[in-house]
Amino acid sequence: MILTKAQYDEIAQCLVSVPPTRQSLRKLKQRFPSQSQATLLSIFSQEYQKHIKRTHAKHHTSEAIESYYQRYLNGVGKNGAAPVLLELANEVDYAPSLMARIILERFLQEHEETPPSKSVINSMLRDPSQIPDGVLANQVYQSPSLICLQCVVNDCCYGPLVDCIKHAIGHEHEVLLRDLLLEKNLSFLDEDQLRAKGYDKTPDFILQVPVAVEGHIIHWIESKASFGDECSHHAYLHDQFWSYWNRFGPGLVIYWYGFIQELDCNRDRGILLKACFPTDIVTLCHGVA
Repeated sequence: MILTKAQYDEIAQCLVSVPPTRQSLRKLKQRFPSQSQATLLSIFSQEYQKHIKRTHAKHHTSEAIESYYQRYLNGVGKNGAAPVLLELANEVDYAPSLMARIILERFLQEHEETPPSKSVINSMLRDPSQIPDGVLANQVYQSPSLICLQCVVNDCCYGPLVDCIKHAIGHEHEVLLRDLLLEKNLSFLDEDQLRAKGYDKTPDFILQVPVAVEGHIIHWIESKASFGDECSHHAYLHDQFWSYWNRFGPGLVIYWYGFIQELDCNRDRGILLKACFPTDIVTLCHGVA
């Protein structure tokens, strides 16, 4: 789904004051029924992540951390099965998984001899059975009754569960792209093959024989299982796409969940954007594939 900047801004404006919940996503779909669920979810997630980055610092002052921790202790002291962390995160407008990380780090600082490493924290968030406190483990993941889902499960933008889902979706679309290339009988090298040849920064696929798409020569294709907004696209241009262009020549980026139309402005410089696999591929030897 390709959106104009005005269409995108209208959707983004609706997300300014809504919490990152599945109920909010359902309301967004009702407000914009012509947009796909996947596109709206991608925009929803990106806009919320921008909000979290803007407000991150205020949640990590020593005063804020201590206040959150004391409120957590008071809450579970009254009712350890209540969704204390989730309610606290929603009240202060912070991602539930990130609130769980703050409280877990503060808890371990108080109860362990040495400060916890990032890898230890990550491991505990992925597997709450490692958390040395049953009440906190339940708050991070789920209640003993399995009815009141907590921070990790209720966070649709952050946390290990979301990371796993995003990784799986990204891999799924890379496999889809591979299958489409094979279907068109296009020879290519994938990321693993390129790294085996010593390349450190590579697109998903290099075409061994270039093709033309809409009159533009294509040497490589990158798959992005997300919506291409201004922030993410400019970051990708800086960190990835121009590097690919420098090393391999002009290429194609597929934003499977759409992009802002005005961002497709570098075609003549060698980077073409599409929201799906192109149907008008022209090969050098065989005409339209």
